[in-house]
Amino acid sequence: MAVEVKVIKKPGRTVAEQAYLPEIAKGLGFAMGRFFKNTFGPQAKKEIDTVKYPEEKVEYPERFRGIHRLTQRTDGSPRCVACLCCSTACPAQCIYIEPAEYEPDDPRYGYERYPSVFVIDELRCIFCGYCVEACPCDAIRMDTGMHMPPSTRRDHFLYDKETLLSIPGRHGTYLTDNPRHEPGDPTYPGIDREHEDST
Repeated sequence: MAVEVKVIKKPGRTVAEQAYLPEIAKGLGFAMGRFFKNTFGPQAKKEIDTVKYPEEKVEYPERFRGIHRLTQRTDGSPRCVACLCCSTACPAQCIYIEPAEYEPDDPRYGYERYPSVFVIDELRCIFCGYCVEACPCDAIRMDTGMHMPPSTRRDHFLYDKETLLSIPGRHGTYLTDNPRHEPGDPTYPGIDREHEDST
């Protein structure tokens, strides 16, 4: 089978275009005209809406991926079960978790773990949202509606467990919109110590 080759002619250029200087002057003239129009022109004719942050703030969209937070149970403990799904899914490897076991007298002992250490390096984070999608417990969210506050110190961007638990969601609560039935609750769908699986 023969392959057809399409020959494209090189477009012709004038001497002014080949000298580049007139084109550079034309581009600079366009940029400076836009600059003066947006800086000193009347508000109705401006083409860029400048926000005077932090006095003026823009309302972020509902699905905006802001800084992370850890959701809490109704008793104030983290919903995170230290399954490491978020840190495994993270392409930037910015989540560090040390899992720990509950005490033997805790009703959750033997069923789930909790993070003794949970740190997110927000400078390494690319805000892709994979951690939120990977979490089976809806424990990590990016629904704060806030962007990263400015700082000149590196350690201000290392968010530990206490910091992540203290950040509320956009709606002002520390809980999640998705209820989760805990072991021991009457609505819990799995087995627990009182109701062993008969199969």
